[in-house]
Amino acid sequence: MVKMLAEKDKGFEWIDVIDPSQEEIQRIAREYDLHESSVNDCLQPDHLPKYEKIENYTFIIFRMHVPEADEEADTLRELTNKIALFLSKDRLITIRKKNWFPLENICDKNIKEKVCKTAFHVLNEIIRTGLLTFDEPAVKLTRSIEFLEENIFLRHRKVSLLKKLYYIKRKIDVIRRVLILTHDVIDHVDSPQATTAYTRDMRDTYIRMTNIYDSLAENTTQLFNIYFSISAQKTNEIIRVLTLFSVFFMPLTFIVGIYGMNFDFMPELRSRLGYPAVLLSMALITALIYWWFRKKGWL
Repeated sequence: MVKMLAEKDKGFEWIDVIDPSQEEIQRIAREYDLHESSVNDCLQPDHLPKYEKIENYTFIIFRMHVPEADEEADTLRELTNKIALFLSKDRLITIRKKNWFPLENICDKNIKEKVCKTAFHVLNEIIRTGLLTFDEPAVKLTRSIEFLEENIFLRHRKVSLLKKLYYIKRKIDVIRRVLILTHDVIDHVDSPQATTAYTRDMRDTYIRMTNIYDSLAENTTQLFNIYFSISAQKTNEIIRVLTLFSVFFMPLTFIVGIYGMNFDFMPELRSRLGYPAVLLSMALITALIYWWFRKKGWL
């Protein structure tokens, strides 16, 4: 579907294309002289952000966070939506697969109210609004990390916690990769020759998002390390307890093994006090081992 969001009487054209067919894309490419490579990149659903200068226009691929991603979403397509932008001096073409309501808001607020007077200004607003879509997911991820920290440190660790932590790390890694590759777009839009208060605000938003997700990635990595450290410590504690128990039973098993050999000439077997003497010896050995462990601070 092709919509004309702004016409030349506004000072520039804005053509918005939603889920186009192959025929529509080819018609638009012929009408506005779009390069074949740009059109092919535009049609790839998993294409990463890019900035490309063509002869008569600038081609940008930008990705924004989806409004409601699944809890276990961890791929580029599940977490982000793509929008392709073709910018020339007096024309902006946006091509997207799905509806993106902030784009309609940009149209209502900036085109009908004449806040945006150039195609470049509209492009800046689209990128800035797209960057802001990563803000709410960052808040949710922060809360999830805090919840997992509490459970790892204060409660019993479960496999479900590790699984949830894995998906959080995957989400953060995907978003960080998108933001890193968006840096080239931000640098060209907010270039020294074209910088304005609007583009600087967009760059500030980008820097804030990258800092937030860098911090989240660092916290998640630390949480992974803490989880495995605590798990290893717990395992070591179990092994230590089992080792202590084995030390208690080793001399007792040795004594039982001696008197279980069934030789005929073992005088203790015929003694009236042999049985209680062996039990007393076992108790004494156990007490001595216990005293020694307490003295060493192992119990």
